[in-house]
Amino acid sequence: MIKRNAVETVLGAVVLVVAALFLFFAYTTSEVRAVSGYELTARFDRVGGLRDGADVRISGIKVGTVTQQVLDPKTFEAVVTLSVRQDIKLPVDTVAAITSSGLLGSDFVSLTPGNEDDFIKPGGTIAHTQPPMDLQSLIGQYIFSQGSSGQNKPSQPNNAPAKP
Repeated sequence: MIKRNAVETVLGAVVLVVAALFLFFAYTTSEVRAVSGYELTARFDRVGGLRDGADVRISGIKVGTVTQQVLDPKTFEAVVTLSVRQDIKLPVDTVAAITSSGLLGSDFVSLTPGNEDDFIKPGGTIAHTQPPMDLQSLIGQYIFSQGSSGQNKPSQPNNAPAKP
């Protein structure tokens, strides 16, 4: 009986060590940490599944973090606050778009810098934004357009001879 308890205890300790190593590996390889830098805001018609702590990326590289999302009670727009690394200077014609990492991936803010010589100052606003694509609406439009396009064709049996 004592031998069995010792084996179970050692096995439990091994499982806990492996779990701790897995968590350490996952934390060090992922970029979950918030990026400290200067704050910018962006206004969107809708934000979809964007969450606080989401990445802000340029060309797929993480350069910032979403720090806050609030609703403007006057315009009913989503005001998203971003923290961007200090060494990244964004031109005033930068475009912020909410995109997804695939069908099941999380949403993030993708920045596309423009070509202007002037830069957005810390605390400034990104003027050009694009809301996320609404996949459900696109599928609905596709299904509706397929259904309505079939209604315009005259129905004729497959074996019926064509009329001259």
